[in-house]
Amino acid sequence: MTSFETLRIDTEGELGFLTLNRPDRLNAMNGVMLDELAQAAHWFDQRLDVRVVIVRGAGRAFCAGADLKGASSSGSPSAPPPGSASWQARREASQRGLRMANAIEQMRAVTIAQLHGYAVGGGFLLAVSCDLRVAAEGTTFFIPEVELGIPLTWGGVPRMVRELGPALTKELVMTCRRFDAREAKEMRFLNRVVPADRLEAEARALADSVLAMPAVPVVITKDQANAAAEAMVPARTAYLEGDVLIGVSSDPASQESRADYAARTLTKGGKKS
Repeated sequence: MTSFETLRIDTEGELGFLTLNRPDRLNAMNGVMLDELAQAAHWFDQRLDVRVVIVRGAGRAFCAGADLKGASSSGSPSAPPPGSASWQARREASQRGLRMANAIEQMRAVTIAQLHGYAVGGGFLLAVSCDLRVAAEGTTFFIPEVELGIPLTWGGVPRMVRELGPALTKELVMTCRRFDAREAKEMRFLNRVVPADRLEAEARALADSVLAMPAVPVVITKDQANAAAEAMVPARTAYLEGDVLIGVSSDPASQESRADYAARTLTKGGKKS
């Protein structure tokens, strides 16, 4: 079994588990986690016997977004601070989040996001990249990037437009407002909302219902749906967002917003972005 610093991967026959494993940081994302998520997706792709993978978080949250204590001055774990490296190295780093989201979305296995606590920023985009989503009542969602002074990247906007439509995507991204699992279900973002003590059982039941079906038509259906979504709203041109992130990270107003947000969040003892 491959060993990761920020993740844990397990298999039970045809069912796999990809667990974000930084519980002391509410599974906040750093650059290592982004790289390891892409690596884990490829690891599962090599195992044809694994047909469904549940993506979940250890501890009190699914994922609290970017690790503000470990993020660069850009406010993102996928971009180093301006001037810290060559433009080529900075551009390479700025693609980390997009590579992660693409790798998860394009996994051969059907992916089920098992959500609880917080699914914030990059954690929300990780859930968007999964095929199916089950959340515990009380799960909190929000996308704070604009308040942090940076645009939402990683292919997040086109993926959200696919799932939620343009108007709702604009509202949630531009206002950064919080919403709960019940509202997310009303948006048709979630397949199931259940009491917290039933979350794991419900995610496994959904996985079992997929595993009960013949493997080949299930995989073909996933590919068909993904191809249709990509044809409607392409996300694979989002590599340009990395260049935008590099540029915006040097904007004085954006830098001030990031500093203010980080000061408020970390002063309250929070670990999420």
